[in-house]
Amino acid sequence: MADLSSLFDNARPAAQQPNWPDREHLQRIVEQLRKMPPLVFAGEADALKEKIAAAQEGKAFWLQGGDCAETFEAATADSIRNRIKTILQMAAVLQYGASMPVIKVGRMAGQFAKPRSNDSEIRDGVTLPAYRGDAVNDLAFTAEARRPDPERLLRVYHTSSATLNLVRAFTHGGFADLRKVHEWNKGFIRDSKIGPQYEAMAKEIGRALDFMKSAGIEHEAIKTVDFYSSHEALILEYERALTRIDSRSDLPYAVSAHFLWIGERTRQLDGAHIDFASKVKNPVGVKIGPKATGDEVEALINRLNPDNEPGRLTFITRMGASGIGEALPALIKRVEKMGAKVLWVSDPMHGNTYEAPSGFKTRNFDDVIKEVQGFFKVHRDLGTHPGGIHIELTGDDVTECVGGGEKISHEDLSTKYESACDPRLNHTQSLEMAFLISQQLTER
Repeated sequence: MADLSSLFDNARPAAQQPNWPDREHLQRIVEQLRKMPPLVFAGEADALKEKIAAAQEGKAFWLQGGDCAETFEAATADSIRNRIKTILQMAAVLQYGASMPVIKVGRMAGQFAKPRSNDSEIRDGVTLPAYRGDAVNDLAFTAEARRPDPERLLRVYHTSSATLNLVRAFTHGGFADLRKVHEWNKGFIRDSKIGPQYEAMAKEIGRALDFMKSAGIEHEAIKTVDFYSSHEALILEYERALTRIDSRSDLPYAVSAHFLWIGERTRQLDGAHIDFASKVKNPVGVKIGPKATGDEVEALINRLNPDNEPGRLTFITRMGASGIGEALPALIKRVEKMGAKVLWVSDPMHGNTYEAPSGFKTRNFDDVIKEVQGFFKVHRDLGTHPGGIHIELTGDDVTECVGGGEKISHEDLSTKYESACDPRLNHTQSLEMAFLISQQLTER
């Protein structure tokens, strides 16, 4: 295995890293991770990059969804299947409405760490380290549970491996066959107001497929789907340990996921996270908030994609429903003036989080939709391409975001609030969003 010790600049400041109590223990785990087989392959990352390049030209649409923070306990076959099913249903709605390919990307098989606003949490006068995701510590509020444990990084690897194995089985073993679009609906949205709309679309797809079959057209593309993994590149010891030199090109690739993004809290130009992203050849993304400046965006482009390679760089905007119309246009104009190839993706979740009277973190579905609509309006006004959507969702019937067709209220949040971190759209809300985005794509 090639020596990658000199590839990354270890002297750069690294934000949002765990305070590992035993650095020698951490180093032993890192050495084990360096010997592990890749979770994904460089050729798969390159294929994704080609699809992103098409989306940058307005010839495809990016759909990225999954858990806010994965947990080891929730990495069950049912949970993984339901998330995949939700994303496949959303993709079918979008593809049918927009008549363009949909790039399917899961926030899964690696999204086990989260940045935090504070290093510690105080309850009833007791101060303990903040929960930073199952990759670092446990949600339980005890000193032992909250102690950062490097052994968890090995569990992240093995859980991600098992998840990816199941994802590949579902997406290439017949489960994702477009001819089964009706079956994806069973037991999910039959009683919701979005159900009839989805069923009508499914029937239209079925008729189109029957016509193709009667004409002697049987295309393998409708039987399987390409499904890509993604997560925030946050814990640098893990990401650096899972970087390999591709045997085809002798270039470094992150093999923890096909697509990695750098968060709003860790995108410092002189920081270790941007240094990492600049060195690997995967397609990468950067979260962009409402306070980002044109100078920062230009500097990120020059650092992460100096050769202006198609499909390499994605900007994921998270600006809030009230702020996107004011903050986004200037950034897009700056990128257009540079002639830079960038995929613009909307994250309408993180800028719209608030605390309900009951104390639960939540998001109003109407605010999420307003930010999506604002994202599309800005691009329509500027004549640029609204390239995709990045949302936190689950395939389960949770009550974490208020509103939507089910009219979830603040009082309903306690009914089934299961997120380990931020609130997610449930299955019905996700499908409702897909239909609304499909309308935007049709009008663009």
